[in-house]
Amino acid sequence: MKKNSILTIIAVVLAGGFVFVVSGLTGSRISAQKADPKPMPDVITLAKEAKLGQVTFDHKKHTGGTYTIDQSGAIACIACHHTARPAADIVKFPPLKTAWPADRTTTLTAELYAKDPAGAGANACRDCHARTGDKPKLLDAIPEVKHEGSAAVISLNNQQAYHRTCAGCHTEVKKTVPTTKGPTTTQCTMCHKKSA
Repeated sequence: MKKNSILTIIAVVLAGGFVFVVSGLTGSRISAQKADPKPMPDVITLAKEAKLGQVTFDHKKHTGGTYTIDQSGAIACIACHHTARPAADIVKFPPLKTAWPADRTTTLTAELYAKDPAGAGANACRDCHARTGDKPKLLDAIPEVKHEGSAAVISLNNQQAYHRTCAGCHTEVKKTVPTTKGPTTTQCTMCHKKSA
């Protein structure tokens, strides 16, 4: 009887030790996964709900120097992530009004993102430019713009923000490099593709 009790106690201690070791290893593996920085995406799928189809945005080519406005190098992160700079810099670019986060002291660059992805402050477009009818994640309301000399107030929802940013850049490229094959404002299906 005493021998069975001792064997039972040993079995319980060994089982408990095994569970402790396994849970400790699993926990450290989870911690290591969380500590890994989020890499900059190579491709981003935009406009998944668009009537004309989704847009596959090649982030790597746009940020890596393959595509540029004047063929001089990579497109700056803040060309799209326009709020990712200090508030003092934002006022130089009307009608932009918001820096995110509000106390930001750095301007987003690929180097800053590589060093500290979590602290770089690169937000998704929809974090501010939500779909019409939705509340943005980071703002109280979808940004609006009123251009000088116009009475129209334009809601910069995600569709407007994408089209204005992308088309504006592509139009500038066409001016500097007329032979470019990049899409223009009338070539919707060069970007929008129906998924199979």
